[in-house]
Amino acid sequence: MDQRIDPRIVETPTEARQGSKYGIVRYVLAISTALVVIAFAVAYMTSV
Repeated sequence: MDQRIDPRIVETPTEARQGSKYGIVRYVLAISTALVVIAFAVAYMTSV
């Protein structure tokens, strides 16, 4: 529920988020970043 103070709507962080946080997202980000770094390293080593 929203609580009205002045003309603004004030919500708790959980209400404002309106979703759940999944831990898998950080693993996908970390793994994909590592794969990109490896791919660039391989591309650099093969071009030199």
